[in-house]
Amino acid sequence: MTKTIDWGALTAPSLADLEAIAHETLFGLPLSLRELADNVVIQIDDFPTEEVVRELGAESEFDLLGLFTGIGLAQGAAVAQTGQMPNVIHLYRRPILDYWAEHEETLGAIVAHVMIHEIGHHFGLSDEDMEALEEKAAAEA
Repeated sequence: MTKTIDWGALTAPSLADLEAIAHETLFGLPLSLRELADNVVIQIDDFPTEEVVRELGAESEFDLLGLFTGIGLAQGAAVAQTGQMPNVIHLYRRPILDYWAEHEETLGAIVAHVMIHEIGHHFGLSDEDMEALEEKAAAEA
C-alpha cells in the first residue's frame, strides 16, 4: 500500500531543522576532525546581514549559503585568546532552501556540503584548496 503525503500539512524546514541537520553533519565527521571543530559555534539565520553581503561583494543575499567567521586553526586559533570571539559557521536558511529548490540534491547533502566547506575554512583551507580536494575525491570515486 502506498503512503499518501498530506501536502497541506508540509512546511519549509525551519531554522531549528537546519541546525539539526548541521549538527548531524558535524557529529558524522571522523572523531579527530570533530574534536578540532569542537569549539565552533553553528549559527543559523534566514539571510546574511547587509554588511556581510556588501563586504563579500555578493549581488544579493541569496548568493551566500554559508560563511566562516573567526580565526582558523592555521592562523593560531587552536586555543582561544582572552576576549576573542568564538569561531562561527553561519548557515543561511533561505538561500539554502532556494538552492535546494533549483537543484536535484537533497537538503541534507546541501547542508552537509556547506558545513564541510565552512569547517574547511576553520582548518585554514582556502576555497581553491577545497575545490582541488573535491575534484580529487570525485576523480577517485
